[in-house]
Amino acid sequence: MKFLDEAKVLIKSGDGGNGCMSFRREKYIEFGGPDGGDGGRGGDVWVVAENGLNTLIDFRYRQHFKADRGAHGKGKNRTGAKGEDAILRVPVGTQVLDETKETVLADLTEVGQRVLIARGGDGGLGNTHFKTSTNQAPRKTIDGFPGQEFQVWLRLKLIADVGLVGLPNAGKSTFLAATSRARPKIADYPFTTLHPNLGVVTLGDRDLVIADIPGLIEGAHDGHGLGDRFLGHVERCAVLLHLVDGTAGVGFGDDTDQGDGESGVAAAYRTIRQELDAYGNGLDEKPEILVLNKADAMDPETLDAQRCALEQAAGKPVRVISGISGQGVQEILGDLITLIDETREAEAETETVSPAPVAPAPVSPNRETPEDPS
Repeated sequence: MKFLDEAKVLIKSGDGGNGCMSFRREKYIEFGGPDGGDGGRGGDVWVVAENGLNTLIDFRYRQHFKADRGAHGKGKNRTGAKGEDAILRVPVGTQVLDETKETVLADLTEVGQRVLIARGGDGGLGNTHFKTSTNQAPRKTIDGFPGQEFQVWLRLKLIADVGLVGLPNAGKSTFLAATSRARPKIADYPFTTLHPNLGVVTLGDRDLVIADIPGLIEGAHDGHGLGDRFLGHVERCAVLLHLVDGTAGVGFGDDTDQGDGESGVAAAYRTIRQELDAYGNGLDEKPEILVLNKADAMDPETLDAQRCALEQAAGKPVRVISGISGQGVQEILGDLITLIDETREAEAETETVSPAPVAPAPVSPNRETPEDPS
């Protein structure tokens, strides 16, 4: 299945049905009077987060979603039926933005969450509404009100517990494959990963969801390499796992040494941190575990020198692992669970819940709040 994390669609809620002009005409009924019913309300447009979806690829083949129009009113004071709703089924973590991508109309973060983004137009009035003691045969009706029509952007931000970040070929995909059943593409050249991958790691009775994004390079926030497009997929993560290639700058053909006396691992670390800081959106403030990877490819003396250089550059402890041999992997997973729990508890204490805004409703004199279809 192809991965697509952004799509533009046109939505239109249904127009309201027209009011009916009718008069009661029955044998032996001398003064029947007006009996035109009201039009039905147009269908609404809903966005629903469903389990089992992890891409927006369906919206590449269908970009128009239109709800049905409400039925017209009929004689005998019969009101028209409401138009059928249009439902956009999206993965959990999808945001709905306006056409300018500046306003978030909805943010669906839970399975089953549904948000109304376009209300259907109200039905018109039949001539029954206009009868008076001085106008007993009104021929006035009101047409249905139009629905809303506009374009929105759907943007998917994967929901995971841990986000893997690092330069290309830092071993992120290898780590994901070693700890989960995910099978990302692994090769010995940069940018092997072209789209985000999710893996579920089981440790005892706990499950962790890990997101692997394509490697970053210097200037990614300006669009270099694959750019910062995929950084949004780790915005929702509780913890960042920062992997640094331990073989950087020690004669393995790596060019991460910046030529200013700084070691290769230090330069790799600073490059990623600068990109996270430039991207913002809270990524630079997320808890981070720093890991020196590919321990199996170095002798003990080189490994110790690289670890010390990285600790000096980062100013924090550095864990040593090998995704190939499994060295230190289980210990890292245990540390991740502990840090995730602490982060989630801190977020729960400070988080304030506010309702997601919805698209503005068209003005009409007899609008009713639509009910959530069950």
